[in-house]
Amino acid sequence: MSPATWLRFLPIKLGGPAHRRPGRSVFGDRCFRLRSRFETPLLGARFSRLGHNPLGIVLSAIAMFLVAAAAGVALRRLSHAPLLVYGVTGAVCSLLVLWAVLRLAGGAGVEQAVLPLGLPWMAAHLRVDALSAVFLLVVNLAGATACLFGWGYDRAHAAHGHGGDQGPVLPVFPLFLAGMNLVPVADDAFVFLVSWEFMSLASWLLVLATHREEETPRAARLYLIMASFGTVCLLLVFGLLAGAHGDYSFDAIRAQPPAPWAAGLAVVLVMVGAGSKAGLVPLHVWLPLAHPAAPSHVSALMSGVMTKIAVYAMIRVLFDLVGEPAWWWGGLLLAAGALTAVMGVLYALMQDDLKRLLAYSTVENIGAIVIALGLALVFKAGHTPVIAALALSAALLHVINHSLFKSLLFYGAGAVLSATGTRDLNRLGGLIHAMPTTAFLVLVGCTAIAALPPLNGFVGEWLLFQAILNAPALPEWELKIGIAVVGAALALSTALAGACFVRLFGTAFLGRPRSPEAAGAHDVGSAMRLGMTVPAVLCVLIGVLPTPLLRLFEPAIRLMVEAGPFDDRAYQPWFWLAPTSAIGNSYNGLVMLVVIAGLGIVLVAGIHRWASARVRRSIPWGCGFTDPDPAALSQYSASSFAQPIRRAFGTTVFAARDLVEMPEPGDTRPARLTVSWRDPAWEWVFVPVVRSVERLADWLNGLQFLTIRRYLMLMFFALVTLLAIVAVVQR
Repeated sequence: MSPATWLRFLPIKLGGPAHRRPGRSVFGDRCFRLRSRFETPLLGARFSRLGHNPLGIVLSAIAMFLVAAAAGVALRRLSHAPLLVYGVTGAVCSLLVLWAVLRLAGGAGVEQAVLPLGLPWMAAHLRVDALSAVFLLVVNLAGATACLFGWGYDRAHAAHGHGGDQGPVLPVFPLFLAGMNLVPVADDAFVFLVSWEFMSLASWLLVLATHREEETPRAARLYLIMASFGTVCLLLVFGLLAGAHGDYSFDAIRAQPPAPWAAGLAVVLVMVGAGSKAGLVPLHVWLPLAHPAAPSHVSALMSGVMTKIAVYAMIRVLFDLVGEPAWWWGGLLLAAGALTAVMGVLYALMQDDLKRLLAYSTVENIGAIVIALGLALVFKAGHTPVIAALALSAALLHVINHSLFKSLLFYGAGAVLSATGTRDLNRLGGLIHAMPTTAFLVLVGCTAIAALPPLNGFVGEWLLFQAILNAPALPEWELKIGIAVVGAALALSTALAGACFVRLFGTAFLGRPRSPEAAGAHDVGSAMRLGMTVPAVLCVLIGVLPTPLLRLFEPAIRLMVEAGPFDDRAYQPWFWLAPTSAIGNSYNGLVMLVVIAGLGIVLVAGIHRWASARVRRSIPWGCGFTDPDPAALSQYSASSFAQPIRRAFGTTVFAARDLVEMPEPGDTRPARLTVSWRDPAWEWVFVPVVRSVERLADWLNGLQFLTIRRYLMLMFFALVTLLAIVAVVQR
């Protein structure tokens, strides 16, 4: 397959007409002309100054987030404080979204600045490039909808008392967004790590906002430990990349790539450090505890956005700072991503807690993104930049797709929690009648995350499989076989994700209510519904018309993959995706939408035309019981729906067991079903580590009882060891 055929899809268009600005696509030229029309004599000068000072815009936005946080502290007792804080924060996020779109459409050059801040011998280096703009777009798009939903969530909490304590959330929420906006613009190790810790500590405080709940203190403690562990790993990464010269700016690291052994060790450490924040298995154990513990709009940002900041850290290090990649780097990512995708969806299928199910689903989606990054690395190492760009396009598209539909689903979970006071799937049911708008929007999110056409989740998965099918272009036979196995694992996880979200929607919204809380539910307010509507509409738009968004990613893809000067004469129209051939492997979202809508109309019309017009009413079969309890009317619960999959997969992987207590005939005790399972990550990774730390602590405890002579001997041996290490390093 020649590279020219790939260019029918790929958003890489260097060359082209002479009047086009280098590095800007046709779509970018259109946006640039549209931007020029808004540059009126009154607004032109201001708009131009903002456009030519991108770092100033981002830093001003971060300053506004800090002002909003201060207002949240000072005005927290006022009734209108949530409207003010969420309003200012949402407006700043919306402006940053507009700025990021215009900057990416205009070519997204590199802008750098050095501020006299930080350590005495080190200034703060900041940089905005195409990759930074992509992730700033992801962060602030979700942040704008979270502000809208959070304001409505706060009002619902004040009215009904459901959803947790919102008081501590108000001042910390803008700080969390400020930290996530500062990480992508960091251009040295010091600013990056400070921003990373700032983001982690702000999210930790948001988790503690629901400290009155039983599981929250444990979740917050585990999250803080894992966040500190990840930061230590990233600190070691930057130490390896800086090397002996000790310059921690990213420009200096790019200018002096590390030795192969240091680069390989840095790759492993960044997978562990950033992977622990993203939720890679087996480092995911904190995520299903911490994400559900936070308020729902905070959970949406943690699962939908904060995990993407960890993905940004992986891309920045692996594609930008460590130099020319080796093929085994991508192999590690592929193996970790495949394991994470399959285990994440199996974890999700076994959950009855609505928010915990969504948190485990984030683990599965992070696995898919890491698989795409691994493919991009192996194709880049194999000097096949066109296919590498395809895989990276799939990764970035899945990044923004997951941020949209996962935010939408967490908002839906928050709406259900606000309306019913419970998130146990076995106590819900029938909510489609009481909450029709919420039910429809959650259905859009479930369809998108299950990768069904014509929504955005299908496009991301489809592009990823297109990259997988090109594994024969690689020279290493290990990768050809391994990528086939990874593709099978990804297909399995996609199928199980469909079953998982059929289970979620069916048990929560269909059937009859299983509890008084579900029976008395009502739909949420307009602000919460609008906050869910925006990501739902974007899920449909990106699924139907994905090409404009992919072209928007062009500068970031070209910057990371370093693809050469390709011709764009074969570029396809804006409504058509054809990564291999305009006739063969191609996707048209508009055609798919029209076909699905047409077939649906024909099906409904046929049922109404030829089905029986007689209405027959009878008592539904209740398994031999006359009690009208919905649980006795052959209605699937969340546990019963997942039982076949739990028996097929969970008995081996999770040691899942179903214990049935059936009383003897005549015994009036109720029958009981108890489901037990274990997390292998806890038993195989964390429990041995905890035991080792405890043994080490017991051994070190004896040091406080040594004599002075032994203390002096210990200091002597420590000094000799350090001198030996310095001598080896200097040699």
